[in-house]
Amino acid sequence: MAKRATIKDVAEAAGVGVATVSRVLSGGSASPQTRERVLAVAAQLDYRPSALGRNLRQRRTGGMGLLVPDLTDTFHAQLAEGVLACARSAGEPVVIGSTGGDPEQESELIGMLLEQSVDRLIAVPSGDEESWAPAIRAGMTVVFADRLPAAPPVEEDPAVSALNDLLLLDGAAPPPARAKPLDVPSVVADDRGGIRTAVRYLRGLGHRRIAFIGGPGHDRRAAAFREAVGEPLDEELIVFGTGSRDSAYAAASGLFQSRPDLTAVVAGGNVLGEAAVLAARELDLRVPRDVSLIMYDDVPWAELCSPPLTVVAQPGRDMGYRAAELVLRSGGRRQRSVVLPTELIVRGSCGPRR
Repeated sequence: MAKRATIKDVAEAAGVGVATVSRVLSGGSASPQTRERVLAVAAQLDYRPSALGRNLRQRRTGGMGLLVPDLTDTFHAQLAEGVLACARSAGEPVVIGSTGGDPEQESELIGMLLEQSVDRLIAVPSGDEESWAPAIRAGMTVVFADRLPAAPPVEEDPAVSALNDLLLLDGAAPPPARAKPLDVPSVVADDRGGIRTAVRYLRGLGHRRIAFIGGPGHDRRAAAFREAVGEPLDEELIVFGTGSRDSAYAAASGLFQSRPDLTAVVAGGNVLGEAAVLAARELDLRVPRDVSLIMYDDVPWAELCSPPLTVVAQPGRDMGYRAAELVLRSGGRRQRSVVLPTELIVRGSCGPRR
């Protein structure tokens, strides 16, 4: 018996994303060329949406989706617990997906949710604003949690670039080349306040050469760090990993070896904090005697370290619960974004500069 074609098969054959196929087949917006190509491939492969899919399109599913980069990450697990608790109290099913921090995998999962008529979604985004626009246009109610999608890179017209150069020569600032941000509510922690408090605490201990290790989605935390440190800013003390544990370790180890003069580090997340602890141990750096360490995120193992880690705690479970409340209450009304407070929990990983 021949294998039945899936929406992913159609997408691959047509050279488009799953979300685009779903949009075309449901009568959504698409260019004439794309629509024609998708319909031709669907006919050629004899693609037929399942009976379940047809039934779901006739009514709203009543469920919601949740997309996170990594379910094994302690913070994301806490956030998911909050979403599930709120959904459970409302009698709503939740479809959970792990994107692996990959924008393409994220888009594929969004397309699958659209095909299943899951019209409400909570996401810790991995893709940029441009990759999320199709889901918003398709009518999906989205709430971002923990972070916001990055603005897409802007390809400037050469003529505009030349004009901007002239404006700079005349001492005038050119207008920012940036598309209008997505109008999507979010539930995030007060990154600016949390990072500022961490830097202020380290400054109070006498530290001046403070480094920051960031990862995907940590743009706001890095910006807050730059603001808190002020001028003169040493950009070599700000490094990023790609999201994996190996990359985080490489970033931390490289930082410690290239800048032996640094005296303190702020890690932008728990994976990065773990990497900084491991790298310091491998390089025989004593915490806090040789280097002080503050980690953004309070996770159970932070208290079990030797010494226990000073952290900026953000309310992961509450963040998930509030995001689920927003998406459940949408009802066509514009919801306000929520900023939750952070707390500096002082333990034993920071000491005075020696």
